[in-house]
Amino acid sequence: MSLLSAYLRRQYKLLLLLLGFFVIFAAVFSLYDLPGEAVAYAAALCLALGLALFAVGYSRFLARHRELRLLLRQAREKVLPLPPPRGLLEEDYQALVQALCQDRAHLAAENENRLRDMTDYYTFWAHQIKTPIAALGLLLQEREDGGALEVELLKIEQYVEMVLSYLRLDSSSTDYVLQDCDLDGILRGAVRKLAKMFILKKITLDFQETGKTVLTDGKWLGFVVEQVLSNALKYTPEGGTIRIYGDRDTVVIADRGIGIRAEDLPRVFEKGFTGYNGRTGRKSTGIGLYLSKMVMERLYHGITVTSRPGQGTLVRLDLSRGRRVVE
Repeated sequence: MSLLSAYLRRQYKLLLLLLGFFVIFAAVFSLYDLPGEAVAYAAALCLALGLALFAVGYSRFLARHRELRLLLRQAREKVLPLPPPRGLLEEDYQALVQALCQDRAHLAAENENRLRDMTDYYTFWAHQIKTPIAALGLLLQEREDGGALEVELLKIEQYVEMVLSYLRLDSSSTDYVLQDCDLDGILRGAVRKLAKMFILKKITLDFQETGKTVLTDGKWLGFVVEQVLSNALKYTPEGGTIRIYGDRDTVVIADRGIGIRAEDLPRVFEKGFTGYNGRTGRKSTGIGLYLSKMVMERLYHGITVTSRPGQGTLVRLDLSRGRRVVE
């Protein structure tokens, strides 16, 4: 009915014109006292012809509608395979549409080249900056009072890794290598990398081994674990405790830190969202959890956060979706 009403609205001028003709003819026939049978016969013939023309026009309208719907699915093409134009105005409209498609394709190609150049530059920069970071780390190891400096250098290294991960995340050259990985080995690697931060803040680690092997990309899952642990260390007061343990197909990282407000929880995975804690402490970039969420989705895993202000935060890394676990 919606298509029929649309066609009637499209043809309303013609319908009004026909109605006007009918009124004129009826008035003329009545003025000359012509037989009613003749009027009815003429009206029946006109109605039959009108219905036939209406059916033909409506069928063409439906066919055109289907053609345009099919073209809508190809809207991203550089050149649309438009049907033959029916008249000069339709030919002008089609020329305008094709010109817009070509202009859009040209702009898209320019933007893609610009993005590729920018990505290549920042990737090169991130790799180059790793060399002085590693050199500074070696120099600080020789100093007895270098603990705090080593932690700050570790933070810089983490931010560089975040830049690289952000650039690689949607890159067509990024391959996720899924294979059986030792889950405890991935967790221990992340803890070992952040060991200086644990020591400096005198934070106790309660690590309960899971004894599991999971089908995942060890490198990317390790990145997620590091991000979650880094957040836990950031917001856990000195002398606190961070727990890591397995719960069936889930890895849980829990802390007794400052927690997250209820109104901020639904948005913790949004890009750039820092929440109340990030605004007051100015320690958050709003990128770490966003990247973690994106990585977990690409690995067909899940990540959830529950928290209460003043009682701590609990992050669950669900490794069950699209996974094969070997006990």
